[in-house]
Amino acid sequence: QVQLVESGGGLVQAGGSLRLSCVVSGRAFRNAAMAWFRQAPGKEREFVAHIGWSGGRTAYADSVKGRFTISRDNAKNTVFLQMNSLKPEDTAVYYCAVARGPYGSSAPTDFDSWGQGTQVTVSS
Repeated sequence: QVQLVESGGGLVQAGGSLRLSCVVSGRAFRNAAMAWFRQAPGKEREFVAHIGWSGGRTAYADSVKGRFTISRDNAKNTVFLQMNSLKPEDTAVYYCAVARGPYGSSAPTDFDSWGQGTQVTVSS
């Protein structure tokens, strides 16, 4: 059974930083692309960032480009999201997800395993 456990969320002031982590168990982590999505109250889940199986290719939503960095440690089955210069509009529940294949995607339908989410709240 696949399990994804996110951590690192919390309350931070605008301009601050947080680092999210997601540990994956129960499947071949190193063969799959990973991604972070987020969902704010009353809004649809949206793509944040993805990373290919080797970590060599990444992509970001325009809203976070230059502020967020996705990375992975295949030896530890963990994917990270470093979030800098946080803004109130970044407030959301952040979810990590495992892709069906080795290459990244921004479409939620390309991911078949999801974590429970971690809350990020940015105060102004």
